[in-house]
Amino acid sequence: MRTPAQHRKGIALMIGATLCWATAGVLVRNMEVTDGWKIAFWRSFFMTAFLLVVLSVQHGSRLPQRVHAMGWPGVMSGLLFAWMMICFILALSLTTVANTLVVGSISPFVAALCGRLFLGEKVAPRTWIAMIAAIGGITMMLFDALSGGGWAGNLIALCIPLGFGANVVILRKHRSAVDMVPSVLLAGIFSMLIALPFALPLSVTTGDLALLSIMGVVQLSAGLLLMMVAVRYLASAEIGLLSILEIIFGTLSVWLLIGERPSQAALLGGGVVVAALVTNQIAGVRQSPATQS
Repeated sequence: MRTPAQHRKGIALMIGATLCWATAGVLVRNMEVTDGWKIAFWRSFFMTAFLLVVLSVQHGSRLPQRVHAMGWPGVMSGLLFAWMMICFILALSLTTVANTLVVGSISPFVAALCGRLFLGEKVAPRTWIAMIAAIGGITMMLFDALSGGGWAGNLIALCIPLGFGANVVILRKHRSAVDMVPSVLLAGIFSMLIALPFALPLSVTTGDLALLSIMGVVQLSAGLLLMMVAVRYLASAEIGLLSILEIIFGTLSVWLLIGERPSQAALLGGGVVVAALVTNQIAGVRQSPATQS
């Protein structure tokens, strides 16, 4: 039984997490480096270093055992997280922040579809309707990108929900209780190794290095840790609903601070996707009163 104060705390923590995640666009757009592989490598480097410190303080000498205990599902989860992290940065370097965030946000729908196809899990009628609406919005954005030259970034952004869906299937199929933070630590290591050959030479300016450290520590790691604490006080549907704020915060921040305004078609298509996400998540909150106690 959670108290109203704990519920408010969970909401505040989750909003803080989305604010951290939403800084990615502004940080990337303020860098001199435009090579997505370099950004992916250095962001993963600082994230990995930060999480190593946090987990070492938390688990001490037991950290290697915690990582080993995840087994191969944890390794696969880490690889898929790395895939998503790299695709996010590459998409940001090729299309607008709004398009990257909106396309990546359909992860819950892809996870539901993968669960239906590979695990035989039922999908609620409201989710099917929301998925169809989201597909319409994404299609509108993709057609707009074809005329604007950002189609490659949009297609790469589509790899993010695909990786998320595959991750969910692996973890559910093996009923694995993988601790998310150690698996993300592996993701940081894998991401660095994958990006390294394409990121050479690794040299960046001192200013960019400072921004990249903020991305690794604040934008990615702090956001993750805030969400991990918020999960203790919020239902899954509430987490999903509040996470949509990343799209709003991320789009508005680059619009107001950088002047990166999405096209009318992208705004319309993105609005359809966000509306589908919000409607589906609100319905999920209302239909699971037991989780709200």
